[in-house]
Amino acid sequence: MSSFSDFKNRSRDNISNLTQKLEDMNKKDSYKDDRFWRPELDKSSNGFAVVRFLPAAGEEDLPWAKYYSHGFQGPGGWYIENSRTTFGEKDPVSEMNSKLWNSGSEKDKDIARGRRRKTNYVSSIYIVSDPANPQNEGKIFLYRYGQKIFNKIQEAMQPEFQDEQPLNPFDFWTGADFKLKIRKVSGYLNYDKSEFASPSPLLGGDDAQLEDLWKKQYSLSEFTDPAKYKSYDELKTKLQTVLGDDIRAVTDKKPSTVEDVEVTETKTKSEDANDSSTEVEESDALSYFEKLAADD
Repeated sequence: MSSFSDFKNRSRDNISNLTQKLEDMNKKDSYKDDRFWRPELDKSSNGFAVVRFLPAAGEEDLPWAKYYSHGFQGPGGWYIENSRTTFGEKDPVSEMNSKLWNSGSEKDKDIARGRRRKTNYVSSIYIVSDPANPQNEGKIFLYRYGQKIFNKIQEAMQPEFQDEQPLNPFDFWTGADFKLKIRKVSGYLNYDKSEFASPSPLLGGDDAQLEDLWKKQYSLSEFTDPAKYKSYDELKTKLQTVLGDDIRAVTDKKPSTVEDVEVTETKTKSEDANDSSTEVEESDALSYFEKLAADD
């Protein structure tokens, strides 16, 4: 059994020990998934990089994963969760939004719009050029993006005009580099100038190098795996914590920054409360809300 004098001597080092544990704890709390790549912007909020979308990994069918999420603030804090509507199940926020939308009140519709679900896509990419971070070049990452960039992928695969040849952006041999061009327009990030280059084989079409890349790609199944999502009851409990008993509860606190988002108007059916009529567009849709929560 240690003596009080031993305890007194140890207490002199207590602050340094506690400080170290606090730093370790904060590092864990601010965990960043290093698998994801995000474009870095310059002082003018412009960014440029060249990436290559990679094909489906292993036995997976699609080279992208699509899922829905919600991010909004209430009196009880932030609600930042993936939506179970991703795989066609009930979700408490979607149910709440439908109730607000169908109330007949324009104010309720505005609240529902602010809590609508966001569309997210994830793909594996190969970094061809990253001027802001050259050390990323030649590496594989996951890339989370929004509807704007997915529309460009879709337009490449299904061109609008007869004189345009369909392009599979995800193909090693007949795909094309994607030139990601980011500008700040009216206070928001804009990707309109981003475009695909002419088709060309990745890495010169060297099968040995391409096979090595293919083996290193990330699986995308986790992003749509129901087991990775919180249960309906857990989400409902979280929603209750954020809003309390009043589904119309709002907070007066405004976001401190909009530098990480792009807002683009898109057409939706009857302005459905559960579909985005305003897309949050960034390499990581959820990272915007995580950033705001960190600023809280």
